[in-house]
Amino acid sequence: MKLITVLALGSLAVSSAVSAQNTRSDQTKVWQTSAELGAITTSGNTVGTSITGKIDARQELESWSNQYIFSAFFKEDEKTDANGNRFSERSAERYLISAKGAYKLTVEHDNLFVIGSHTSDKFGAFEKYNTLAVGYGTRLFNAEKQHLDVEIGPGYFSGTRATGETENGLIVRGAAAYKWQISESAAFSQTLSVEYGDDNTRTIAETALTAKINGAMQMKAAFLVQNDSDVQADKKNTDTQTSLTLVYSF
Repeated sequence: MKLITVLALGSLAVSSAVSAQNTRSDQTKVWQTSAELGAITTSGNTVGTSITGKIDARQELESWSNQYIFSAFFKEDEKTDANGNRFSERSAERYLISAKGAYKLTVEHDNLFVIGSHTSDKFGAFEKYNTLAVGYGTRLFNAEKQHLDVEIGPGYFSGTRATGETENGLIVRGAAAYKWQISESAAFSQTLSVEYGDDNTRTIAETALTAKINGAMQMKAAFLVQNDSDVQADKKNTDTQTSLTLVYSF
């Protein structure tokens, strides 16, 4: 319930900002925001609940293009101990918040960016993971219904493992985002980011397919992969998440 409350409050805050910001047309409005939520509950032989949610707010100004993201995922399972007593156990709990500012250059789609992110992952290779990076972005491919944006630049990371051990150092961050508008009601997207460092290389990729239900509501099916090159002996290098969510855009 705490996660749902956080998502609801976040959606309300962003929605209020959007409403107060403009009554302009879709072509000129400053804010474009989407909020997505998905939940799975099982009963019977397997009892559990998983919830995933995300708020993605984009701000278009004359000289800046900004993006703010908050996402959360948790999973709770019901288990039985040796005495036959049932109890709930959290098996996943991850939160991400990030902010990106891109200064537009004279060439269309070229920009200089700065991005910062914080990840809290109770069951991941790093319980806390922070990154800050700057660099250059451009559009490598631009067609009527498809485009590919890329960016690269230096950065810095700091992380805390479950053991309390901390790591930090310089990284090189590269990212790519591909979008294909298949039809008026369907779109495909692929994102990839790589943060390469001496101590750890973190790779995150998401493949998603969205289908429009009505003007503001969409259904989204996504597959997310996160890989850390350096993990503890009791951790796996790769985490995956398959989700089906409802997305509301405003």
